[in-house]
Amino acid sequence: MLFNSLNFLLFFIIVFSLYWFVFGRRLAWQNLFLMLASYVFYAFWDWRFLFLLIFSTCLDFVSGIQIYRAKSDKLRRLYLVLSVGINLGFLGVFKYYNFFADSLARLLEAGGIHTHWTLLSIVLPVGISFYTFHGLSYVFDIYNRKIEPSYNFVNYSLFVSFFPLLVAGPIERATHLLPQVEKPRQFSYEQACDGITQILWGLFKKVVIADGCAQFANQIFNESGQFGGITLFAGAALFAFQIYGDFSGYSDMAMGVSKLLGFELLRNFNYPYFSRSIPEFWRRWHISLSSWFRDYLYIPLGGSRGGRWHSLRNLIIIFVVSGFWHGANWTFVVWGLLNALYYIPSLLFKSNRDHLNTVAEDRALPNFKELMQMMATFIMTVFAWVFFRAPSVQFAFSYCHRILLAAFDPNAYKEMLTYVRWTIGIPMMLILFCFMVLEWVGRRELHPLLVFRKHIPKPARHALYYVILIVVFLFAGKQQQFIYFQF
Repeated sequence: MLFNSLNFLLFFIIVFSLYWFVFGRRLAWQNLFLMLASYVFYAFWDWRFLFLLIFSTCLDFVSGIQIYRAKSDKLRRLYLVLSVGINLGFLGVFKYYNFFADSLARLLEAGGIHTHWTLLSIVLPVGISFYTFHGLSYVFDIYNRKIEPSYNFVNYSLFVSFFPLLVAGPIERATHLLPQVEKPRQFSYEQACDGITQILWGLFKKVVIADGCAQFANQIFNESGQFGGITLFAGAALFAFQIYGDFSGYSDMAMGVSKLLGFELLRNFNYPYFSRSIPEFWRRWHISLSSWFRDYLYIPLGGSRGGRWHSLRNLIIIFVVSGFWHGANWTFVVWGLLNALYYIPSLLFKSNRDHLNTVAEDRALPNFKELMQMMATFIMTVFAWVFFRAPSVQFAFSYCHRILLAAFDPNAYKEMLTYVRWTIGIPMMLILFCFMVLEWVGRRELHPLLVFRKHIPKPARHALYYVILIVVFLFAGKQQQFIYFQF
C-alpha cells in the first residue's frame, strides 16, 4: 500500500475519519484503533509477516519490563542479550543468511573445498530493519536507565507499529514517540495544514523527482556499455536525485500523515545535498539511522574518547555496519567503507564538527568557497552512490573507472549533452532545476513549502500548490516501489 496510491488514500480517509470522529474522545480507544489500523496496513504487504511483527513487539515489551525489574546487573544483562539476540537472529535469517552462506561457499571453493550450502527461498519482510531498531532502542534505553518500561501493551505496540513510519522510518525513539502515544491528542487545524503541505511536497519528491529520474538512471545503469563516461556520471547523479527524492519524500509523507493524526515524528533529512563536507552530509542524511548508530554503537564502543586510532576504528565499524544494514550485498559494505574513507580526513584534522549551521544562513546565495565545497561533497557522494546502486562491486569499479577516464574527453561531454537534450528532455531538467531552487529557498525550514505558507499571500500560495499537484498527476503513471522498502 504505497503512500502515492489510491489504496492508501482510501485507507487513510477511513482511518482519519474514525480516529477523530468516532474514537476521538477516548485516548485508549484511539490508540487501540491506530494499532489495529497499523496491523491492517502491514498485513496488506504480506499478512504472514504480521505474526513476526507481533512476536517482536511482544518480545521487547516483556524484555523491557524484565530488565527494569531485575534484581541484579547479571540478570539485567541476560534479558538484554536474549532480546537483542532473538531480534538480530530473526533479522539475520531473513536478511543475511543467504548472503553469508553464498559468500562462505565461494570462499571455500576458492580454496579448493567444494560445498553444497542450502539457500533459503524466503521473502524479506518489509520494514523488518526499521521496526527491529525501534524495539532495540527501547530495550537499550531501559537497560541504560534512560526510560521506564511501558506497562500498556497497546501503547507500546502502537509505538513500534505506527503505520506512517512502519516500513521505511524514520527510526523513532521511545523517548520521543511513546510520550505522544500516552497523552491525549486534539485535532489542530494549523498542524493539519502543515501536514497536508508536507505530504504534497513529499509526493512531489517521490512521484516527480524520484520516479522521473528513475527511468533514466535505470536505463544508463542497465545499458552502461552503450554510454560514455560522462553520461555514466549523469546516470549516477540522476540516481542521487532519485534516492533522495524517494527516501526523503517518503519521510515527508510519513511526517505529514502523522501530523494529521496529532503526532510529530523525528526529522530524517535536512537538505543533505547542500552540505559542505562529508561529516555535514551525514548529519543531514537519514538522520534517525545515523543518530541511532551514534548512540547505540559508536558511543558504547568508546566514541572518540580512546585516542585517534580508537576513533578511526569505531568510525569504520559504524560505517561498515551502516552499509550492511542497507542490504546483504558487498556493494553496500564497500559503500560504507568509501564513506568512512571520505570521513577520515575530517576526523584526523578535527574538522568533523565544522559546518554545524545552515549554508549561507544569512545570505541569499553561497560564496565561492561554499559553492565549491558543496559541489565537491556532491561529486564524492555521487561516486559513493554508484556502489549503492550497482549490482556488483566489479560493476561499480568499472563504472567509476570509465567516468574518470572520460573526464578529459570532449566527445564524452557532447554525448552527455545530447542524451540530456533528446532523452531526458528540457522539461525534466527544468523541473530538477526548479526543485533545487525551491529546496535552496526553503533550506532553513522543515520543508520548502513552509516558506510560502509564512511569507506568500494565500492566492499565490494556493496557486503554487495547484501547480505542484498538477505536475504530480502528470507524472503519476511512472509509479515505482520505494527504494528503502527493500531494507
